[in-house]
Amino acid sequence: MGRVVVLGASLMDMNLRLDRLPTPGETRLGSTFFTSTGGKGANQAVAARRAGAEVVFLTAFGDDAFGRQMRDRYFDEGIDLRHARLVEGESSGVALILVGDDGENLIGVAMGPNARLTPEYIDELPDDVFGPSGVFLASLEVPIETVIRAIERADGAGMTVVLNPAPASSLLGAKGVLSRVDVLTPNQSEALILAGLASAEPDAIGDALRSLGVSRVVLTLGSGGCRVFDREGRSIAVPPCRVEAVDTVGAGDTFNGALAAALSEGLAPVEAATRANAAAAIAVTKPGAQGALPSRAEIDRMVAGLL
Repeated sequence: MGRVVVLGASLMDMNLRLDRLPTPGETRLGSTFFTSTGGKGANQAVAARRAGAEVVFLTAFGDDAFGRQMRDRYFDEGIDLRHARLVEGESSGVALILVGDDGENLIGVAMGPNARLTPEYIDELPDDVFGPSGVFLASLEVPIETVIRAIERADGAGMTVVLNPAPASSLLGAKGVLSRVDVLTPNQSEALILAGLASAEPDAIGDALRSLGVSRVVLTLGSGGCRVFDREGRSIAVPPCRVEAVDTVGAGDTFNGALAAALSEGLAPVEAATRANAAAAIAVTKPGAQGALPSRAEIDRMVAGLL
């Protein structure tokens, strides 16, 4: 079993299903409503755990009912929360999610205590959190300076650093942190922001990102699968798994968690991306985010069907 340390946000998702997404100023009546645990970091942590990794989750919760519900959920998943921060007197973060019948979504987020994850929080973590044999995975829903400090510690400890630059920030290039990233995992729109491009084909995007110092890029292309750009500058297309999408919320998080789990077991990037594609494909066939995250056995079956 590999080991993955995840830094990211924990949120309570409030999901509303509609026949289609509303236009600005329009009110539409929804068909179903439900709450579920979420946040990019939490989704990635659960995805990595279900894909077979031992997971340490660095995050923050409020001391309210949502915070207790989220902590209980991740304990039940077998995720290590010993180093998660509990912020007293503050409500937990929430995400408001609208999903249309075509699977497309709109999301608004109140970060709550996740915004209190500071670089000092990272400095206070014991050295054994950053073990050299593991994978460190981060996204950008928590403060970027905190992510940068964690990447510095993980890279300094010899971990494989995976950065999902979502939501995208052009500050990453200016901060010089990308040279410490082993695998960058943007989608196409995020990649264009990072590369400072208005539009470009995938190969040009990958080349632009690698010129910023990243060792490898895994560019996710939604229903088009993904493309891996390796250390030698080669571009390898990883085809998608063909499924009928029901709900695309959390697909990218599923991909990243499963990718990190596969890398933690020593798989090469293309093999890891194949497993990540399979995990994301399974997830979009079910409603919700964490409830749709696949087990290792489901991923194994999907990958076996590709061979």
